[in-house]
Amino acid sequence: MLRIGLTGGMGAGKSTVARALAEHGAVIIDSDLIAREVVAPGTPGLAALVEAFGADILAADGSLDRPALAAKAFRDDESRATLNSITHPLVGQRTAELLAAAAPDAIVVQDVPLLVENNMAPFVNLVLVVDAATETRLRRLVEFRGVAEDDARARIAAQATDEQRYAAADVLLDNNGAAGAVAAEVARLWEQRLVPFEANMRAGIAVRPEFALVEARPEWAAQAQRLIARLRVAAGAAAVRVDHIGATAVPGLPAPDVLELQVTVADQAAADGIREALAGAGFPQLPRSAGEAAPGAGTADTKQQVHGTADPGRPVVVYLRVAGSPDQEFALACRDWLRAEEPARVEYADMVRAAAKKAEGVGGDDAWAEFTVVRESWLSATSQQVRDWRAEHPEHNAAP
Repeated sequence: MLRIGLTGGMGAGKSTVARALAEHGAVIIDSDLIAREVVAPGTPGLAALVEAFGADILAADGSLDRPALAAKAFRDDESRATLNSITHPLVGQRTAELLAAAAPDAIVVQDVPLLVENNMAPFVNLVLVVDAATETRLRRLVEFRGVAEDDARARIAAQATDEQRYAAADVLLDNNGAAGAVAAEVARLWEQRLVPFEANMRAGIAVRPEFALVEARPEWAAQAQRLIARLRVAAGAAAVRVDHIGATAVPGLPAPDVLELQVTVADQAAADGIREALAGAGFPQLPRSAGEAAPGAGTADTKQQVHGTADPGRPVVVYLRVAGSPDQEFALACRDWLRAEEPARVEYADMVRAAAKKAEGVGGDDAWAEFTVVRESWLSATSQQVRDWRAEHPEHNAAP
């Protein structure tokens, strides 16, 4: 199934987006709702809260007085940690049960207010962040939920910052506008990205974008880091390291808008062993011919495993390479050389623009092939220069 993480600050409008996704057919797993279930009267969760925070967190009917609990639990970091240590395992157990019950072809949306704070982003296929200005969120909390302003400000301050959420966001949904505006944005996202993503994952199909050279984009680095985190989770202990490689890893260089990532493993058996895990995480294997036509970053090892992505919104090529193999070492060395040497970057930029011109008017994999022939020829011609540079700069050998 496709697992989507939905989050945003208090008052941003997660519930509005969740309802819109549900109307399109998503299975919603609401962490707030689950959090209420696991501390309902008579549950072990409620008993544990009373033991930790006192009987005065109970209402007259024996249910949890949530404002009374919040007044105690959000007063300092230690109290909040105590609350989380009680509720999070219970919420996790119930969430696992609901995931197990979902259909194999479901698009499951996990509405998790603390997704960023709890570092859950690498465990889902895509993160949607609902965004609204702080003052807008405060007004909604005070006017529509009846939260005291001081309490609302304290809760917002205790959550992740906007910058932290932006760093985790694969998709940022702007909910500052008029009611209903975000619903149209959700509809486009559902049709153009989520439905194809799920279908591609289920069929094991990797996205094959049309070739196009673009100028450097500042978001490439953050996008790569999000994907690296997911690859680390999927590969587990088999991954010695995971790196952003190729031109998109070098600030300022033009490149096709396809991120290149390299998973380094100890041996070929380790690479073979994580093939299915990567596919299950949304990174299906590419046929050998497709890998050769995609952007490359090496010297053509006789055997390498190449994966793509099922996500139509963020094309990527993932190389699985054995530590110490020619391609594995060259990919890192070439990236570091280009980062460090301006003349090399200028020469590379001129080369890829010429390669892109050669690919003009050619469609599909043929365009990638035309581009790749020129680029791989240049990389081969500079390979000795790159190796010499790396030998002179051993400090780069362990660089991320």
